[in-house]
Amino acid sequence: MGDTNQYQFALEHKDALSGPFLEIGSRDYGSTQDLRSFFPGETYVGVDLSEGDGVDRVIDLTQPFEVIDAALGQQRFGTIFSFSVMEHCDQPFLMADNMTRLLRPGGKIVLSVPFAWKFHGYPSDYWRFTQEGVKKLFPGIDWDEGGPGHWHTPGKGDFRVIDESVGKLPLSGKHYRQNGRWLRGTGLDILKLLQLLGLYKWLFGNRYLMLPTMIDMVGVLRPDTGSQGAGH
Repeated sequence: MGDTNQYQFALEHKDALSGPFLEIGSRDYGSTQDLRSFFPGETYVGVDLSEGDGVDRVIDLTQPFEVIDAALGQQRFGTIFSFSVMEHCDQPFLMADNMTRLLRPGGKIVLSVPFAWKFHGYPSDYWRFTQEGVKKLFPGIDWDEGGPGHWHTPGKGDFRVIDESVGKLPLSGKHYRQNGRWLRGTGLDILKLLQLLGLYKWLFGNRYLMLPTMIDMVGVLRPDTGSQGAGH
C-alpha cells in the first residue's frame, strides 16, 4: 500500500476502529505506508502472498476458508484493511466472502480499490471497481453505516465525495462557471477556442477525461451476517 492518500484515509477513521487488526497486502515494497504504527499495543496481523517486511502470515485469501481460518488460529478481527489489493485477485467474490467471515460481530472493513488506474501487475491486474460494485462483492457488509466514502486522485489530499461525477475531469467551461469556478472555466473556454482553430482535437473530442481514481469505503458487518459470511 503505497498511496499517501490511503494513509490519510486510514488516519481519518482510526479512532473509530478496533482490534484485532488484519491487513491484507501488508508486504513493504519500500513505499508502503505503515498502518501498524497507528495501533501500538494492539494485535495486528499482516498477510500477503509472499514473505517480506510487514508480513506475519503468508496466506492466499482465495483458499478454502477452513485453510485460512486455521492459518490465522480461528481469530476474528475487529478491523480488516485492504488497500489496492482486490484488483489483483482473480476470484474477488471468494476473497470478499472470506474477508467477511473473518470479521467479529460489529467488525469493519476499510477498503480502497481502483476505479480508474493504469495497469499494474502483482502478480497480474484484473479488475476496476465502482462503489456499487463493492456493495455487490460484500453483501454481508453495510457500507452506509461505516461513514461517508470518497474517492481520491494521486494528488496529496485530493479527496472528493462519491457521486455520479466520480473520476471525471469535465472539459466544459460551463461546468466550472455553474459551480462558481469562473477563472478555470474561462481558461477552458480559451482552450475551446483553440479547438475551433484546429488545436487540441485529441483532447476536446470528449466531454471529460477520467482521472486516476481510487474509491475509499468503510463498511460494518451486518448483525444478521455473523462470522459465516455472505454466502454461508
